[in-house]
Amino acid sequence: MVPTEALAARRAGSRLTPTSLSAADRLCRRVAHRAGPNFSVGFRLLPPAKRRAVYAAYAFCRFVDDEVDEAAGRGERGGGIEDALDRWQRELDRVYRGAPERPVGRALAAALDRFPAPKAAFEGLIAGCRLDLSKTRYANFDELLEYCRLVAGTISTISLAIFGASDPEAAERAGDHLSTAFQLTNVLRDVGEDLRERDRIYLPLDELGRFGVAEDDLRRGEITEGVAALLRFQLERARDYYRRAEPVLGLIEEDARRCAWLMGRVYLAVLDRIEASGYAVFGRRIGLSPAAKLALVARSLPADLTRW
Repeated sequence: MVPTEALAARRAGSRLTPTSLSAADRLCRRVAHRAGPNFSVGFRLLPPAKRRAVYAAYAFCRFVDDEVDEAAGRGERGGGIEDALDRWQRELDRVYRGAPERPVGRALAAALDRFPAPKAAFEGLIAGCRLDLSKTRYANFDELLEYCRLVAGTISTISLAIFGASDPEAAERAGDHLSTAFQLTNVLRDVGEDLRERDRIYLPLDELGRFGVAEDDLRRGEITEGVAALLRFQLERARDYYRRAEPVLGLIEEDARRCAWLMGRVYLAVLDRIEASGYAVFGRRIGLSPAAKLALVARSLPADLTRW
């Protein structure tokens, strides 16, 4: 049964001309490859229909998120960004009514025709982006976890609608753990960049206090004993979420398993690099080279991909 809210998207997708849809698909693919290099290496392993749908969903979410991050990088605040997010909300409304206007909206409407995803998931992502306009500090992990559910758990819900699952409820629980693991990895990797460029600290403030770390210690970017202990704690918690997420690999459809496995392995490798660097997260962003990613692609060839 196709959810009622996706019926309009189904009708919209059927009205798209092959030429306009092809151009929209190419745009979404470029956005995914440029803005999501760690995820897109896995996207490439999906069968064509699922790959196009993931590109469309990722690009839509990326455009929304970039409205806030790019504006924050320029020092902008307030109404202008809210207005931009309102415009994306209206485009989402048009997608689900069957009348998208933007190319990424047309690609998303076509994706929803084949893989209906709940509108509430996209709205949750927009709500998370709005939160970034007003909240730059998190008192404790519970607050951070709620943020993770808005900006990352919603993406898991969308992805599972495309990947398919034998037990949707169990996959949703495990997928939520995986999306949290991804977001916690991003938080750790981007500590310096988030503070320097956007005046945001996603590390829970009570945990800074527990390890005797002040905001000025983070601003200086020195890996003191306390800072190293704080970051080590964040890293081990992220690894625990990857362990808790592992069941998702056996629950999603087989043709999406290599993609999910590879995305998890890439992000786990980023954690390994952070640890090996001595938690040097205040300078250049830590990531994987194309050669390292290709090595992981080769490792994804075995048939059993139910464990990281």
